[in-house]
Amino acid sequence: MGRISTFGQHLYEGRVSFDFVGRRKLWYSISVIIVIVAASAFVLRGFNYGVEFKGGVEFTATVKTANSATSDDMVQAVEDANVPEAGDPTVQTAGNDSITIQTRALSQDQATKITQSLEKAGATDVSQNLIGPTYGKQVATKALKGLIAFLLLVVIFIWIYFREWRMSVAGIVALAHDLVITGGVYALSGFEVTPATVTGLLTILGYSLYDTVVVFDKVRENTRGILKSTSKTYAEQANLALNQTLVRSINTSVTALLPVGALLFAGAAILGTGPLKDLALALFVGMLAGTYSSIFIATPFASQLKEREPAIKAQAARVMAKRAKQGDAPVVETAAPVVHRPVASSGASKRTQPSRQPRSKRGKR
Repeated sequence: MGRISTFGQHLYEGRVSFDFVGRRKLWYSISVIIVIVAASAFVLRGFNYGVEFKGGVEFTATVKTANSATSDDMVQAVEDANVPEAGDPTVQTAGNDSITIQTRALSQDQATKITQSLEKAGATDVSQNLIGPTYGKQVATKALKGLIAFLLLVVIFIWIYFREWRMSVAGIVALAHDLVITGGVYALSGFEVTPATVTGLLTILGYSLYDTVVVFDKVRENTRGILKSTSKTYAEQANLALNQTLVRSINTSVTALLPVGALLFAGAAILGTGPLKDLALALFVGMLAGTYSSIFIATPFASQLKEREPAIKAQAARVMAKRAKQGDAPVVETAAPVVHRPVASSGASKRTQPSRQPRSKRGKR
């Protein structure tokens, strides 16, 4: 911890620095590749929508013990019912003695055949719940409206707080970056998109924005009065702000990702299916992408937009000109003058110095 603390202190004081802003083309290139892969995934592969979005039938079966073996028996029972329209059922445990089985949309006769097959497999009480696709559409429509309202509020809030529309644009670009990557992971992994997924997506927007605003606040503090500075440019001060908040961003992200990773493990590896897994995956991927975008995308992009201002451009030119002048100035080494002090004769040379015979000629007393 001591080394991390010392390293963070060196970052804050500028003695150690990572060039996030200066190497922004590299970060942009990496993000563009990731975004293209993610967008291609959900355009070409599409999403695996849950029964809430595409409609279907949800059977709730009461069993003696709800575990993986019983779940496999229920899946086999659906196959034994010989109803191809049911598709591949989604099974999940609900408590100690209950299992839910989701199938595609069925007629009443087909649903009855599956119910009878489940009872033959050991289920004592089976109920049916017909879910229409309109529910999922309503959830998606409300989520889209909420997303648009959220983005508008983000633009207005950042513009009012920082008095800078460029930061609003950079913040929106970072949010879009996080959403596309999260959607791409869902398309590639085949995880179901459910209302819990939509909830997770809306949640990560808030986290990503929070991390971005913290860095923007430090940039504003460092660049206050930048037009009068003759030693640092706007880009350099923005890069310093990123380094000063780097350790904090990493610590916050790790602290948030650890419990979310535990939820994802429990939902995917232990429970198998369910809203916990859908929610945790969206949160995990979104937080990871949000941390990356706040460091490598939002601030470098805001700095790039700001550097196009004539006043900022002129200030940077003055700083560069001053540095070039200092670098070209001949270095004159002026040695300290040697002061020769007058030496007065002490008269010691004129005095007779005592003499002593060698040891071999000295006799013993």
